[in-house]
Amino acid sequence: MIEQYPDSDYAASAMMKFDLAFDHLAGKEMEIGRYYLKRGNYTAAINRFRVVVADYQTTTHTPEALMRLVEAYLALGFTDDAQTAGAVLGYNYQSSPFYDDAYALLTKAG
Repeated sequence: MIEQYPDSDYAASAMMKFDLAFDHLAGKEMEIGRYYLKRGNYTAAINRFRVVVADYQTTTHTPEALMRLVEAYLALGFTDDAQTAGAVLGYNYQSSPFYDDAYALLTKAG
């Protein structure tokens, strides 16, 4: 509908609903990733957070996903990957509170 009638009265409403649904999907991925992270299953958590960063990058969950990637990579000892995720977070979301947390984790890890 949005592509066929982009100037209709309903197109803006449909786009908002689409964005909200997209944000909910990203939120579910984050919820599952946090569950795995809390249980120490870092590989599964990383896979979930990477899905959020790759597939849902326009949502509000992307900064947290990058910070959680830093956390999971450091737990596994992958400091290069953690620094890469932290750099992406710092470049795109420097004013986010998640950046401060990721920076603190990276500084603590050396």
